[in-house]
Amino acid sequence: TSVMLRELRLQPGMVVADIGCGNGYHALPMAMAVAPNGKVIGSDIQPEMLTMLKERASTQNITNIFTVNGTLTSPALEDSTIDLALLVDAYHEFSHPPQMLASIRRALKPGGEVVLVEFRAEDKNVPIREDHKMSKDQVVKELETNGFRLARSFDALPWQHMLFFERSD
Repeated sequence: TSVMLRELRLQPGMVVADIGCGNGYHALPMAMAVAPNGKVIGSDIQPEMLTMLKERASTQNITNIFTVNGTLTSPALEDSTIDLALLVDAYHEFSHPPQMLASIRRALKPGGEVVLVEFRAEDKNVPIREDHKMSKDQVVKELETNGFRLARSFDALPWQHMLFFERSD
């Protein structure tokens, strides 16, 4: 996780969306990285996860985390507000990928990035069910079809791809 977070190159003042944030495993350390004047917006379709995230943030006195209840077609983010959107092991769960990607695309500020972290389908040694894995080619193809281009990738995580996308316009 620390390697992944370092690779995000977060700066104080950034606005980061953690899409499919769960209970805040990544949101909490990201909030500290963008403090004091940056913020993290945790989006999840499960309200109980957002409640857990808020409780964990409160316990750790982290005040720059905000939560939004996403839907199957939108992470419920405002247009042009996000510097970086992080999706860790979340994209493969989307039931409506084109609608979600369009919504994320609208939420990005000019120059904003979408970062997908997914278990590598190419590697049979990754101890995860096949339907929870994605190949790099598959991710790139799907995002390119939906208005993004691959800006860079980080391949040194043990089991996951880390792919950085920008808007292609």
